[in-house]
Amino acid sequence: MIAIIDYGMGNIHSVQKALQFYGAKTVVTNKPEDIKSCKKLVLPGVGAFDDAMRELTKQGLVPAILEQIKNKKPFIGICLGMQLLFESSEEANETGGLGVLSGSVKLFDGKSGIKVPHMGWNQIKKITGACPLLKDIADGSFGYFCHSYYPNPKDKTAVAATCNYGIDFSCVVWRENIYGVQFHPEKSQAVGLKMLENFVNLC
Repeated sequence: MIAIIDYGMGNIHSVQKALQFYGAKTVVTNKPEDIKSCKKLVLPGVGAFDDAMRELTKQGLVPAILEQIKNKKPFIGICLGMQLLFESSEEANETGGLGVLSGSVKLFDGKSGIKVPHMGWNQIKKITGACPLLKDIADGSFGYFCHSYYPNPKDKTAVAATCNYGIDFSCVVWRENIYGVQFHPEKSQAVGLKMLENFVNLC
């Protein structure tokens, strides 16, 4: 069973349908006991960093998430869900992130001539072929992005793929059982669906 964590700020049902297409049993939940009982976790997210952390904290989900990550359950954060894995964000005035990965989340510099938010299709440059999430994904494949902030990991060995939008930024991170994608795999057609299939098939 895969728990899709519902804290009121995610593209829940598109992600659920994509996972179920590949035979996964899923539950959309905001209950810590469901998070603890499931074998894998998905943290989607659309919206503001502060609001997301407040909701996760208010609903008592943070300890359950951190405990299961520590217990080595496969975990994937999508878009804002990926950003929440880090320690802090320039978007956040009040709260830190989950702190699972070291680093921060930064705002794109619109002064460089790029439009903010970064919205639309862009290429994914694989840094390592070892990341299980990127199995059978061709280098230079396209993902669908919609974000104004990007993750900046301190540990560059955690970067599995990058994207160029004014700068090269991390669009896929991987550290042991922890995965994060800045684009929306559920909206990225065959490429994104293959990544979700790879997540379903993780041991």
